[in-house]
Amino acid sequence: MIKQKNKSQHLATISLAIMGIGFIATLPLQDSFWGNILQGGFEAGLVGGLADWFAVTALFRHPLGIPIPHTALLPKNRHRITEGIISMLENDWLTKESIHKKINSFGFTNKLADIVETEISSESVQKNIVLFAQHLIRKIEVRKLTPIIEKELKAKLMDWDIKKYLPLLIDQVTARKYHEKTLDYILKEIDEWASKDSTKYKLGGMAVDAVENIKADGFMQFALKSFSNLVNEEKLGNIIQNLIQKGVSSYRDPYNPNRQTLLIHIGNKLESIKTDEKIYEELSNLKSHAITKWEPQEQINDILEQFQLKVINFVGEPAFLNDYLLPFINVNLIALKNNQEKVETIDTWLKSKLSSFVDKNHSKIGKLVKENLDRLDDKTLINMVETNVGKDLQWIRVNGAVCGFLIGLILVGIRAFF
Repeated sequence: MIKQKNKSQHLATISLAIMGIGFIATLPLQDSFWGNILQGGFEAGLVGGLADWFAVTALFRHPLGIPIPHTALLPKNRHRITEGIISMLENDWLTKESIHKKINSFGFTNKLADIVETEISSESVQKNIVLFAQHLIRKIEVRKLTPIIEKELKAKLMDWDIKKYLPLLIDQVTARKYHEKTLDYILKEIDEWASKDSTKYKLGGMAVDAVENIKADGFMQFALKSFSNLVNEEKLGNIIQNLIQKGVSSYRDPYNPNRQTLLIHIGNKLESIKTDEKIYEELSNLKSHAITKWEPQEQINDILEQFQLKVINFVGEPAFLNDYLLPFINVNLIALKNNQEKVETIDTWLKSKLSSFVDKNHSKIGKLVKENLDRLDDKTLINMVETNVGKDLQWIRVNGAVCGFLIGLILVGIRAFF
């Protein structure tokens, strides 16, 4: 633009120089007919070129630095020109009505959908979407979510009705024969405990102590003394050990009637628990106490942090973009385009928001233009105007010189004719 301005300025100067040189060169020839005509043309062209140079120069500065009245119009009338530009923008070019009309004629939803549909296939856009999603996930402060999750978790557990689930649990215990398995486990543990030598001597010692501490009179006292002299800890331990092991073995036999009776008794007790309000009350109190004392903050926070890291890693995998995100976006874009009612609803909402924004901020257009113009000093503003419109202004000078030359030829010709 600056090169075009300089080229035009040089052309205007050259045209003015040509007229001056032509005027001087034809002075000796003014006695001849053609010399007089040419001399008149160059004279008129020189006057026209000088007049237009003065007019063009007077727009921006004082010609030759002389403070002639009504020159340097742009610096002197800068404020008025700025106000005129602002008034023209606000009241003629960018009125609220014209902006509203343009907004209402534009289909925002379909246009945005087309842009998204086109750009979503770009590798750079896809990469930025993934990076943005990972950035958002990293910004989630999981520690702030921990108290919320803890509160909701405890509330759900407090609402858990034991009466609803305990009967189901008892039914499962019976159906899966957990009570039989529990009995077998207890019998197995008793058998292993009873078979140990340490158990034998311990039981024998306890039996001997019990016999010696029995208080009896007469013959019974004599019998007990005689019995204690015949046995010792080992013998009594063997007797008790054998009795326990035989009893356990009999109860481990699935066809033993005593075992069957015990299991029926256990089953009846389990069934009775279903209607035992005291047990429900005790379990409810136990549940409330356990939940109140439970402090799962660290466990919840660890789970959330691990989950956050896994989500970030998953989002970075190609499968997330190709199998989940892009198909989801494309399906919803197609559905949106095919749903004219939804498109119109979104368009109406967007247009109302934009129109409201324009109404609230229309006056800021002029303020913005004024602020930008006020930041420029006179020299910069003049250079900017000359750079953008200087070509046309310089052509005014050229046209002035050429038109003056032609008009001078015509006028001198007419004068010579008459």
